[in-house]
Amino acid sequence: SLAGMVLSVLVILLLSVLYETVKIGKAKVLHRTMLAIPRSLSQESLAERDEGADDTSWGQHDTAQGRWFLYHVSQTLLHVIQVVVGYMVMLAVMSYNAWIFLGVIVGSALGYFV
Repeated sequence: SLAGMVLSVLVILLLSVLYETVKIGKAKVLHRTMLAIPRSLSQESLAERDEGADDTSWGQHDTAQGRWFLYHVSQTLLHVIQVVVGYMVMLAVMSYNAWIFLGVIVGSALGYFV
């Protein structure tokens, strides 16, 4: 029916917008992940540790490592969501329906624009 087709195109359009939103969210989390990567343990910092340097730098290192892990987990989850939604949109396009295809194109353009 006409109502079913309009609803289908609308759902596919929203899935395409969701795909673009997740893609942008994943890029933002990647940027935060790169900023949270802990400083590498150089020979100088190990020597300072042996000489009795204060423990605050090691506490900050553990905190940064914990943040990095959380960002990495959230980035992994966003990747899984992106793959699942992408395959759903691909399967919708493979129905070879021109209206569904136009819904994907408009949804992708709208999601990228927003």
